[in-house]
Amino acid sequence: MENIELLERIYSGKRAQLKRHILNQALLCFLENGLEATTIEMIREQADTSVGAIYHHFKNKEGIIAALFFAALDDQAQYRENALKNTENMQHGIMAMVEGYIDWVTDYPDFARFLYAARFIITQTAQDLDLKKRNHSRNKSLLQWLQQQTDVEHLAHIPHDLLLSLVIGSTENYCRAWLSHKVKTSPQVYKHIFAKTAWRAIAYFPK
Repeated sequence: MENIELLERIYSGKRAQLKRHILNQALLCFLENGLEATTIEMIREQADTSVGAIYHHFKNKEGIIAALFFAALDDQAQYRENALKNTENMQHGIMAMVEGYIDWVTDYPDFARFLYAARFIITQTAQDLDLKKRNHSRNKSLLQWLQQQTDVEHLAHIPHDLLLSLVIGSTENYCRAWLSHKVKTSPQVYKHIFAKTAWRAIAYFPK
């Protein structure tokens, strides 16, 4: 899918058109040149706009990085919420989460690469507090969904700080390898395998 489609979901309407355009072009700059090497001037030239317009919307390069990062994070979270809708039980939900994660990564590989690359930078800025709050909210929402399932006994012996690693850890690791061209086969090919593996990690967790 096109990167602009994701940005249109996060920043909708005509008034945000220039903002979306700058972000879309900045994303290309960051991926081509790296986050550290990319400058405001490079983004301005790529977007064919003024420095004033960039500063008006984002204040500085770190503001652009944060806007792209949280746009990707929020869209990925929405994919997860959509995946959990209308699931019949915990097994279907866990498997749907993994499959939804893979769908998002393969639909928006540029944003997925950016998420992985920018995470450390975000943690070193004032945006780190916002990231922690968002992650806490997402994880709380997930735990609430899990605890509402009739087969919640599967979670009885699993520490909360281990749960997400069991569910998404191997999938995330493979997706990173695919995005960095260390493996060639798309995660889509193994989607059901990763989903079943995640469920087995939950269902057969040692008591």
